[in-house]
Formats: sequence, C-alpha cells, structure tokens
Amino acid sequence: MPTADPTPAEPADAPAVVVIGAGPAGLTAAYSLAKRGVTCEILEADDVVGGISRTVERDGWRFDIGGHRFFTKVQPVEDLWFEILGPDEFLRRPRMSRILYRGKLYDYPLAPRNALANLGPWEAAKCVASYLWVRVRPPEDTSSLEGFIASRFGWRLYRIFFKTYNEKVWGVPASELSADWGAQRIKNLSLVRAALDAVTPKALKARRDRSRQVTSLIEEFNYPKYGPGQMWERCAALVTAAGSRLHLHHEVRRVRWEPGRGAVAVEAEGPGGPVAFPCTHVVSSMPISALVRAMEPAVPDEVRGAADDLRYRDFITVALVVPEEYSFPDNWIYIHDTGVKVGRIQNFGAWSPYLVKEGRTCLGLEYFVNEGDDLWTSPDEELIERARRELDRLGLADASKVEAGYVVRMPKAYPVYDERYAANVEVLRAWIEAHTPNVFPVGRNGMHRYNNQDHSMYTAMLAVENIFGAAHDTWSVNVEGEYHEERRGGGTGRDAPVLPRAALERAEEAARRTG
Repeated sequence: MPTADPTPAEPADAPAVVVIGAGPAGLTAAYSLAKRGVTCEILEADDVVGGISRTVERDGWRFDIGGHRFFTKVQPVEDLWFEILGPDEFLRRPRMSRILYRGKLYDYPLAPRNALANLGPWEAAKCVASYLWVRVRPPEDTSSLEGFIASRFGWRLYRIFFKTYNEKVWGVPASELSADWGAQRIKNLSLVRAALDAVTPKALKARRDRSRQVTSLIEEFNYPKYGPGQMWERCAALVTAAGSRLHLHHEVRRVRWEPGRGAVAVEAEGPGGPVAFPCTHVVSSMPISALVRAMEPAVPDEVRGAADDLRYRDFITVALVVPEEYSFPDNWIYIHDTGVKVGRIQNFGAWSPYLVKEGRTCLGLEYFVNEGDDLWTSPDEELIERARRELDRLGLADASKVEAGYVVRMPKAYPVYDERYAANVEVLRAWIEAHTPNVFPVGRNGMHRYNNQDHSMYTAMLAVENIFGAAHDTWSVNVEGEYHEERRGGGTGRDAPVLPRAALERAEEAARRTG
C-alpha cells in the first residue's frame, strides 16, 4: 500500500474484521487488509501503538523498549518494512554488543581468546585450570544450562560469563535452565581453539577468522531514524487513512461466539464505557490466555485452567539522560555484575542520533522482573535513583551527572516456556480451532511464542491470507532451530529456555513476599 497508490475499493462482501492489539502483529494485519481494500476495527488497550516495539517519547527524548534490530530472513517482511516507512527513513547501523564484567568490556558473542586476555594472566590461568579440571571431573548433570556450559568452559568461566545474566533475565537459577537453549548460542566457541589462537601466527589466524565469517552474526541492521515506534506510528496513520478505525484505551473484555458461527462480536471497555464491535473474523495479538478467558460463553474448565497456567516475564526500562561523554559505541551492554540488578544497558545514541539531543545521550537500564515484585512496585523516583547508583557503581557514568530519568513498565514482555506451556498452548489452540475458527491468534503474546518482531508480523500476514481462503499454518513460524541473527540460512528461528515450574513458583512466592 504505497502512499501514492489509490486505496482499493472495499469489496461488497468484505469481511468485518476486528484486530485486537496495535503492535507489530495487529497493525501488520490491518495493513495487509487495507492492501486488499478491507477496513477493520483496531482495539488497543494502551494509549500508544507499537506494543513492545513502541518508541516512548518523554520531554523530546525517544527510547526503544528492549532494542529492536530490523533484520529478518523473511523477505516479505523486509519488503513490508520498506513499503510502510520508505528507505529514506531507515539508517544502516553497525551491530555491536559487549559484556561488562569488573569494569572491562568483553566481546559478545563471547570470544574465549578475548575473554582470557581481558581477565589477565592470573585469572586466565585459573579459568584454564578450571577447564582442565572439568575434563577430568565433568559435571554429573549436563542437561541443565549450568552443567552444559561448565562442561564446555569450566566452572570459573561459567560463573563469570553465563550464570549471572541468564539468572537476571529468567529469574530462576541457571542450574534449572535447559541446556538445549544455550547450545545454539555457544556452539562455535572453544576454549582449546582460543588457546591455539594465542600461539598461531597472525597471517594463518587471519585466514581462519575470515573463513568463520559465514557463520558469524549479522554485522549491520536497519533501524528507523526515530526508533521502531516510527514504523508503527506510520503504519497506524496509513491504515486509518485507508478507512480503518484505531481505538486506543479500549481493553477487550469479551469475545462473543456462537456454535457453528464462531466469534460474532468483540466487546471492549473504552473511555466512554463498553463498546461492541460485530465481526466475521478476529485477528488477536492479545495474550492468548486472556483471549480464551474473554470468550463468552465461557470455555470449559480444563481450557480455562490451561489459560491460567501460562506464565510471563515482565520488563522495566529506566532511561537516564547523561552528557555525551558517557556514550559508548555499543547498541547495548550485558551486565554480569552480581552487585547490581540491571541486566542490560542500551545506549540510544548508538541506535540513532535522532533519538537523543546534541551534547547528550540517553542510557536505558533494563530490569527483568515479575509483575508485582519489589522492583515492579517501586515508585519511579526510587527506580531512577537505583539506576543512577548502579550506573555509577559500574563505572559507566557519574551519578551526579544524570540530568533526568524516566521509567517504563512493560507487562508480559516475554512468554515463559515451562514444562507445561506447550501442552497448555495446544489445548487453547485446539479449542479455538474447533469452536472459533474465525479467530486468528498472531504475534508474540497472541501465540505465547517467543517471537521477534518479524516473526510476529509474518504470522499476521499469513492470518490475513487465511481469512481470504489460504490454509497457512501460522504456528509453524519460528520453529527452526537456527539462531535468528546468524547470517547464513533462511530460517526464522528463535527460542527460549524451558523454565522449571517449581522454580517459577518459588520466584512468584518470593515476589509476593517482597512486593
């Protein structure tokens, strides 16, 4: 739907579509419908579009929630990005992320040779000795992330570079995370190769490094000038100009359905009270658990139980304005210091100069939390003060030079995979397909799938095609095992670790006690 082209006339027998959610999946669905000449009703509970891919604007500062590299192996998605926003609104940015540990920065993905050099000879010797020890006495259990990585690198490197960050992100001990998830991220790392590199002639080492580039991560990516929200703000403008109606502050409360017909109306609570939207089809990116709970008549108890059993991980960004001298070239830095709670720090000036102001940058400190825990419930002022102190402790900026701070809470940022999630999702999926086949779950939370933005968009594109008679399996998107940002291959894969339910319940109980 290039803006210069006329909007197609709406077909006489056009479906009446309600799109739930104005994030990447929902707005992609609305845009794909508009290209077919079909308008829709878009219901968004929040006051902004973009979902987790929004760009927050405060006092003229714009900052990303989580960091969104516009890179994909799905060509129709890339084509749509440029169609919506136009090539002149994208920047080509270098990909750079590093690990901060004890005041030093380490390559990410972890390069053992760089790690050993940065640690210094004494600590490096301890790490090598630890590695040799696990050659003799390997961990008894290598099915966990802890045992798997310790068996590959030794206990000392595991504790420095793998344990802390993963526990911050997922909120459970690394000894209870699955090994499979970590395997794809460290499959090309070798401590033995690092040691050999240290004594290999430079010319031979350079040739070998070049030969490895085919499996390295992407080196550049596209990024909208004004952040990912620019994409979805523009998309929302296009679909509303084409006749669709965007309803902000409209939280879906009910999806009415009838046997043999499926969904017939969606009811939302708007600023003026309840509103009903009749429909022939629904494209839903709201959490699938909430979607099923909203069904009226109510779903059977076992289906409701599966919905209630799904878990999520939540997210806080504290954005701090600092002088430009505290900038760094990385898109983000991973924090492996156990003395602070921050897990990752964005430098929004490294993403785009259009996000920041002259002479300053904005650093986004990211905290991985459970809704209701002590961090989630802390007043904004306390979170900003904590972030200032932690930035100072890490040596990244003088706390006294922080000029302003802003807090954004993002509930249900990460669908949690535990031992029961797949079976629970299958129960929900089967009920929807049997009773409301005109309801199409899409996107990250809509499918309880740890999707990237492009995966979410692609499920929405396929769902719209299904409305018009195609038979795509949207659930097959993002099932390949290849890591998303590897340069080779054509897959869409991204995964998350399986978290033990017992560990999750302990974390939830701890959150209740401290919250």
